[in-house]
Amino acid sequence: MNKETEVKAYTDFAYVYDTFMDETPYEEWSLFLQEKIKQYGISRPERSEDAIESEKNLVLDLGCGTGTLTELLAEAGYDMIGVDNSCDMLNIAREKSAEKGLEILYLLQDMRELDLYSTIGTVVSVCDSLNYLLTTQDLEKTFRLVKNFLYPGGIFIFDFNTVYKYAEVIGDATIAENREDCSFIWENYYYPEECINEYDVTVFVEEEEDLYRKFTETHYQRGYTLAEMEELVTKAGMSIIEALDADTKGPVRPDSERIYIIAGKSGADTSVQN
Repeated sequence: MNKETEVKAYTDFAYVYDTFMDETPYEEWSLFLQEKIKQYGISRPERSEDAIESEKNLVLDLGCGTGTLTELLAEAGYDMIGVDNSCDMLNIAREKSAEKGLEILYLLQDMRELDLYSTIGTVVSVCDSLNYLLTTQDLEKTFRLVKNFLYPGGIFIFDFNTVYKYAEVIGDATIAENREDCSFIWENYYYPEECINEYDVTVFVEEEEDLYRKFTETHYQRGYTLAEMEELVTKAGMSIIEALDADTKGPVRPDSERIYIIAGKSGADTSVQN
């Protein structure tokens, strides 16, 4: 398989994304992130008029999608920025935050070209957003940009799906789900030489009684190993503080499907806990 390294943006699927992600443990993720920010970071859930404190307290949600997690962190008191490269996803995120009266800055950017107006205390990226980067070069470039915008002492918390998950769990599997007014078929095709998983998602959305609109999107994600991530984080000028199995919050195992990494600028804390 030959696939260019363009990150696929959500288009039509953006408008049913929240419907099909209704069982996603966003609240659990939010609490975990808050715990790790408190444990290792410098950001605090408060807004400040002081310029330095303001930057330290900024939290960036990288690959924020429709902003569900961004909103939970904002509701916890954090001064939030959301970045995504899908205009459709961000439109939904902005509508949701406006309805709740939340002050969140949403920016339409490719994470490989991240450009912020100041440094920030914390960067988070979850729900396998980084797996959409299909080359180690793109990942390293993104990590370097994150490092450049981190306030001294700031941390970067991210997750990623592993090679094991794509190769042994979901690769070449077909998943189908129904909701009250829409349904989808999600077909996976795994390419082991490149560690890339292809998602072909077919969605049926009811627009009138017994009349459905069909659309299809294709997405690509690449699986990575912990060793690869450790190397790329180090090359980007950061150090891993902690690595965890995302499901158990315990040590990383050979069969870990998703891994959390907490990293900071080199010299901040170089001890790996896993």
